[in-house]
Amino acid sequence: MQTNFTPAQLADPNVAESEKILRKCVHCGFCTATCPTYVTLGNELDSPRGRIYLIKDMLENGRPADAEVVTHIDRCLSCLACVTTCPSGVDYMHLVDHARAHIEKTYKRPFTNRLVRAILAAILPYPDRFRLAIKMSSAGRPFASLLRRSPALKPFAAMLALAPRRIPSASIYAAPARHPPAGAKRGRVAILTGCAQPVLDPGINEATIRLLTRLGVEVVVPQGESCCGSLVHHMGRQEQALASARANIDVWTREIERGGLDAIIITASGCGTTIKDYGHMLRLDPAYAEKAARVSGLARDITEYLVSQGLPTQMPNGIIVAYHSACSMQHGQKITIAPKQLLKAAGFNVRDPAEGHLCCGSAGTYNIMQSDISEVLKTRKVKNIEATNPQVIATGNIGCIMQIATGTDIPVVHTVQLLDWAYGGDVPEKLKDLPLA
Repeated sequence: MQTNFTPAQLADPNVAESEKILRKCVHCGFCTATCPTYVTLGNELDSPRGRIYLIKDMLENGRPADAEVVTHIDRCLSCLACVTTCPSGVDYMHLVDHARAHIEKTYKRPFTNRLVRAILAAILPYPDRFRLAIKMSSAGRPFASLLRRSPALKPFAAMLALAPRRIPSASIYAAPARHPPAGAKRGRVAILTGCAQPVLDPGINEATIRLLTRLGVEVVVPQGESCCGSLVHHMGRQEQALASARANIDVWTREIERGGLDAIIITASGCGTTIKDYGHMLRLDPAYAEKAARVSGLARDITEYLVSQGLPTQMPNGIIVAYHSACSMQHGQKITIAPKQLLKAAGFNVRDPAEGHLCCGSAGTYNIMQSDISEVLKTRKVKNIEATNPQVIATGNIGCIMQIATGTDIPVVHTVQLLDWAYGGDVPEKLKDLPLA
């Protein structure tokens, strides 16, 4: 793609990076076939290629974002299926990140939209606030149908629909601690506790710590860790995202210097994609660039790390598992084989749903901010999953777990919970009442 940025514009390193990305696009349109919003809406401007044109026009002309640009960028899930598909290596992820930051700086959203986004940014990254908000959601449920009638208020109805009726008790595993290995020590890792996940399903990190310590790995839950920054990063709130990144880098750097780390274990693939990008996000920060790159280099999805540990093969157990590959796992981190390889080795009968490349519609806060499109994608995803006739659905991202669970009666669990069970751990809570358990 030909670009016409001025030397003054290219003096901005973010604009210079976006210009390089734009020049790689050859308008081939391969991305349209795998883009969930284009497949759903059929609008060229809701395809990666269409959004690239909008971003180019906005940045090249030095214009503030307008309502049209914001509409189509907001509809992007950041699923990154287009990145997997693109034959030219267009780095759409960093281009749309720049566009969102530009929107945040130059566009004044309608009041209700600003309010919803501010509430999400102030609550979701903070476990105590998030837990309290879920408890208070019961008071708002009687008004959900009224909220749904107003396009401006629909996000509040979506929040109420997604809020679980009950939440588990806080896990002792969330507190800062060092969990010693059982037997001879084979390694030392830190684990990201997370923000939404320990509130919605603390059993995921519990299963991870149990499994790793049984394998001889010391697991550290560090003091002072914060949200990875992913949720606000995708809202264009770059300063808030970078503040979270710096805080985590400081925490993990102390652990690296104190006792060394073989890996930083992440059990939510959405967080993993962002943490692996810390090196890029902070590349212009002289105080953090090197430390950020080191942290990104140590970040590992739990399945990515477990493959390196050589788990023994178990006898087939006959349980049919549909594996849903989260977009942040397959497109963001390019991890496609490890989770299924581990589940098969653990004895499960693993099945791949059709259209596995398409997003389930969760995408961070997307199922709140773009609930209509999200619902269509969820229905399509659930139909494909149920067509495999599974007894259990496994995935590696808490957002996908919560999203898919609202559309099916089949239990949805994290991959690591099944692995922990297969290798001597507890039966996952969601499976205790099923005949297979």
